[in-house]
Amino acid sequence: MNWTDERVEKLKKLWSEGLSASQIAAQLGGVSRNAVIGKVHRLNLPGRVKAGGPVTSARSAPKRTAAPAPRATTFAGRVNAAPARILNRSNAATALHEEIGIETAQLLEYVPSRNAVTPISRRLTLTELTERTCKWPVGDPLKDDFHFCGCEALEASPYCKFHAKLAYQPVSERRKA
Repeated sequence: MNWTDERVEKLKKLWSEGLSASQIAAQLGGVSRNAVIGKVHRLNLPGRVKAGGPVTSARSAPKRTAAPAPRATTFAGRVNAAPARILNRSNAATALHEEIGIETAQLLEYVPSRNAVTPISRRLTLTELTERTCKWPVGDPLKDDFHFCGCEALEASPYCKFHAKLAYQPVSERRKA
């Protein structure tokens, strides 16, 4: 289906009269509701006229507010709070304006715990691993000091007791997080 000049003019006329995209598609014939909507957006036609309401632009630029500094939360319990963003949202169909508060994303800062006991690893390389050794990676694989834990692994697990607790968390703890 091609959009001829006559069909485009008829679309503009029907759209300005306030007909819905489905009604326009039925009057034009051979075109779907979505094709009408797409053509309206490509033509940047203003919003349909509502009874007793003003004409709104179909492509009005959203109001933007300056983004506040992100809120940082550390694992040690310290929180650097930033105020929530307030955005204005308008619904073009009903020309209503509404203010909504949006929580900004949290930036997590890792602070290692001071009282954690980590077992001494055997510092094995990839070629030294067996099925009875812990395969927990330690460090950055691109660095020279990268190694695997190498402690004795649990039965039917690739990790030692310590690393198995880190890798496999009970379902109840995951739901809490």
